[in-house]
Amino acid sequence: QVQLVESGGGLVQSGGSRRLSCAASGTILRIDSMGWYRQAVGNQREMVALSHRNGSIDFAGAVKGRFAISRDNAKRTVSLQMNGLKPGDTAVYYCYAVVYSHDDYKTRGYWGQGTQVTVSS
Repeated sequence: QVQLVESGGGLVQSGGSRRLSCAASGTILRIDSMGWYRQAVGNQREMVALSHRNGSIDFAGAVKGRFAISRDNAKRTVSLQMNGLKPGDTAVYYCYAVVYSHDDYKTRGYWGQGTQVTVSS
């Protein structure tokens, strides 16, 4: 019973900023990786930023320098600070976490329900 809940989506003007947050809850023993993917209309879901347990971070080239990710292992949360937003950033943003759960003592990926971010020109 692992659940990821996103918040912070909405409508923002081009050049503006927005902060997304995700909280994980449930029967979690360990979170290995945690971060964000997005899916725009007509596109496949793509990785935006992913934080790994060892401290390394992966960013998509399209957002590098504009977005920042932060993770609090104790609180089991991850946030995405989005600056300099562009219309091309419009998408549903999904929280994602690789979780080792004591439900079945296996590691697998979990997805949030997604939050819409719309950037107007």
